[in-house]
Amino acid sequence: MAFKTKILGREALSRKLNALAPAAEAAAAKAKIDVAKEAASLIAAKAPHKSGDYRRSIKGERQADNPTKQPIGGVPSKDPDATAVYAEYIWHFLEFGTKPHVNKGQFAGTQHPGTAAQPHVFPTWRAFRPKALRKVRNALNKAVRQAMGKR
Repeated sequence: MAFKTKILGREALSRKLNALAPAAEAAAAKAKIDVAKEAASLIAAKAPHKSGDYRRSIKGERQADNPTKQPIGGVPSKDPDATAVYAEYIWHFLEFGTKPHVNKGQFAGTQHPGTAAQPHVFPTWRAFRPKALRKVRNALNKAVRQAMGKR
């Protein structure tokens, strides 16, 4: 026996959820921003630069509030409540390192020795992701239970 599933788009799923529990989307949005801020603080704590400038640049914010910035490790979302972690452009060089190369520009011809990778973004997110998903799901479930008159 074959199972058939119908894939709903995000908009259709949001409409159904809002019909069931109008406060669910607002509860999820609050949980998402809390998760983004907590993820940013965890990533900042693991950041390799001790000077503080790079650490202070790591922030968890709504994507709608940062239309010109590129989120760490991703592309902007169409979700109006989407959140992301933002940092200075050097996060990529720190996370993955650089190869030895000959410099161009102002110091043309000089040799750059390269830098070793100092992973701090993705290992931290992979460890935090289950907790983050649980927080958002719990917020959604709580809003649905309240809408249904339970608890």
